[in-house]
Amino acid sequence: MAESAYSIVLSNVNTLAIQETTLLCGVTLEVESLKDELKRLQGFLRDADGKRRLRDEDIVVLVSQIRDVGYEADNAIEAVDHMQKRNRLKKGFMGAIARVQEHFGKTAWVTVSQKYKGTDLLKEIMKQIIGSTDESIDKLNEYEVGQKIHDFLLQTKCLVVLDDVWETDTWEQLNRSIRASPDAANGSRILITTRKDIANHVQIPTHVHPLKKLDEEKSWELLSSKALPSYKRSVIHDVDEFEKLGRKLAKKCDGLPLALALLGGYLSKHLNAREWSDILLDWPSTRNGQMVQNIVARSYKDLPNHYLRSCFLYIASYPKDYIIDVPRLIELWIAEGFIPKIPNHKLEETAEMYVAELAQRSLVEVIERSRAHGCIDIIKIHDILHDWCAEEARQDGFLDVKNETTGQVGEPASSNNLVSYRSSFQSLSNEILPGTTNIRTLLGFELQSASVPKLRLLRVLSIEKSTLKDFCTVISGCIHLRYLRLGNCGGVVLPSSIGQLLYLQTIDLRDSYLESQVPKSLWDIPSLRNVYLDDGFSPPPPPAKSVRLNHKELQTLFLGISHVGTKLCFHDMVIFLGQMNQLTTLFLMIFPMPTEAFSLFANMPHLVDITLGQLGVLYKLPHEFPQSVRRLVLYADVIRQDPMPILEKLPCLVVLKLEGYEGKTMSCSAQGFPQLQELELHRFSVEEWRTEEGTMSKLFILTLWKCEKMIKVCEELLDLSYLSHVTLAKVPYF
Repeated sequence: MAESAYSIVLSNVNTLAIQETTLLCGVTLEVESLKDELKRLQGFLRDADGKRRLRDEDIVVLVSQIRDVGYEADNAIEAVDHMQKRNRLKKGFMGAIARVQEHFGKTAWVTVSQKYKGTDLLKEIMKQIIGSTDESIDKLNEYEVGQKIHDFLLQTKCLVVLDDVWETDTWEQLNRSIRASPDAANGSRILITTRKDIANHVQIPTHVHPLKKLDEEKSWELLSSKALPSYKRSVIHDVDEFEKLGRKLAKKCDGLPLALALLGGYLSKHLNAREWSDILLDWPSTRNGQMVQNIVARSYKDLPNHYLRSCFLYIASYPKDYIIDVPRLIELWIAEGFIPKIPNHKLEETAEMYVAELAQRSLVEVIERSRAHGCIDIIKIHDILHDWCAEEARQDGFLDVKNETTGQVGEPASSNNLVSYRSSFQSLSNEILPGTTNIRTLLGFELQSASVPKLRLLRVLSIEKSTLKDFCTVISGCIHLRYLRLGNCGGVVLPSSIGQLLYLQTIDLRDSYLESQVPKSLWDIPSLRNVYLDDGFSPPPPPAKSVRLNHKELQTLFLGISHVGTKLCFHDMVIFLGQMNQLTTLFLMIFPMPTEAFSLFANMPHLVDITLGQLGVLYKLPHEFPQSVRRLVLYADVIRQDPMPILEKLPCLVVLKLEGYEGKTMSCSAQGFPQLQELELHRFSVEEWRTEEGTMSKLFILTLWKCEKMIKVCEELLDLSYLSHVTLAKVPYF
């Protein structure tokens, strides 16, 4: 990945040469010379990366040295099968959840994995089967939670799935709290999935069901579903030849689902019978884990460019079994410089295509898609792929991972003194010690107490679930910072000089405790793309005083404010927000929220996602909603007038969530809501819902919550052809 480092440097040089010419007087020739030299080295590195995988030690050392020089130049310029089977089991469980719930009153599924916290797991089980709120659960200790689960299992017929249990001690520790009955009279059961042979060692009587490898026919079905989906079969002339070769390749995978899925993803990009035949002839004799590793390496090398290879390796910075939020991952990729500029495409759009490419190749697992936007929203990565990425990234000097297994010390990444410029610290309690003071990326996950050293070249800083020490002093000198995220952290104080971080693209302080307000100088940063702020947010200064206001790049704005203050203050903020005409996502949870907020939409033609909360009393909805909006969430104390006649005219609306309508009737006309797929209503006083034929023709999910007076839900709506999920909570009649 040294080639990737040089490509990023080269991109920065080009940007510098184009955009910063006024600062480069007298050094133009030097910059052009540096560009030419970088291009020559990039060509060498492209060839050297392949040789490095053959473990030529001289090449390894040379690549490392060249990569280090590249980063120095940039600084100067800017100043195995087991998890796949488990995943298939979980999908089968979730797909058959309705049938299971007919037999069991309550169900729960929790993933245990290697690094687990017993109390957290027990609380998650309690939340799923009992339905307690997070606030009430947090007040209980481990014994109290275990006792409540134990009592509930005896009273109600439950199925609890403990997924991915690694050690016998893990089960024994959990069972000391739950005290599960081996054969509960009411039929409650606990199902354990494990990658190790620990089931036979469990103390209580059990039924062990060993999972088998796929047979030849099932192997071919899985491989062909990835390599030859129906839309590709139509363009293949000799399907029989591909099937003949494909069945032989499927047999080589020895019934391992992960190997089959990965190979299928690779083959889908090479629909050439000669290539399939060559792969078959070159198939190594290794089996099991090593075979999968070889397929991963082949798939990785086949990725179309070094940008995408960097994006893939970067996923190893997350802990194993981590549920990865794709929009947040994309923000990190952009801050790192992994996403190239493509004409007529936003960086986020290109990054979304990268995620889709990795998913199509089975290099990541899609957990959830955004119904409103159609793109991938949440992903995970298989343990084996995670291990491969982490090792490849370590050998390349691309990324260093420090956790309880690898240790904390900032040692060189290998015997060749290859030091990484990116570090991920996971579940550690002592001081963060990067391997170099020139580190550019620092990620921290569940650090009990983090003391971050002064790192003047830092570009990405993301810490979650930690208490920070002397953070204000540290952040002041990070003038190159592009990305700052502090999630669920304590001890957060931002310096008044934060406005001097002129390259900052993303700031995310959601769920963190701020000991002081975010300085108003934040709004002086011209490069902001994404802003997420909870309580502690300072309203922007009046427009006349914000001389440097220029937010042409700002696309996402998330503001949660407990108290704005005077009406004049909010008026100033409306003017301020009205200048952000490139916004695509707007989240405002402000108390109290004046109806004046709706006037914001007049100058925001690109908005696709709107959330407004704490709206108080709305006598009627305005007509100013952008025609481009795809997701709309409105939380009001009271909505006086039927909102549907206005909202049904939005041509692109896919997801709609409303709260607080107090009218007795609600009407939806024919052809209304042409694209709506998900509708969620909270606290509606409606007694009758009138719909005309043709309304909500694509509605897929309907949720009614605390609609106590909704006595009549019209039959026409329930008979919609697309409607397949209906959730009713505290609705007296159906």
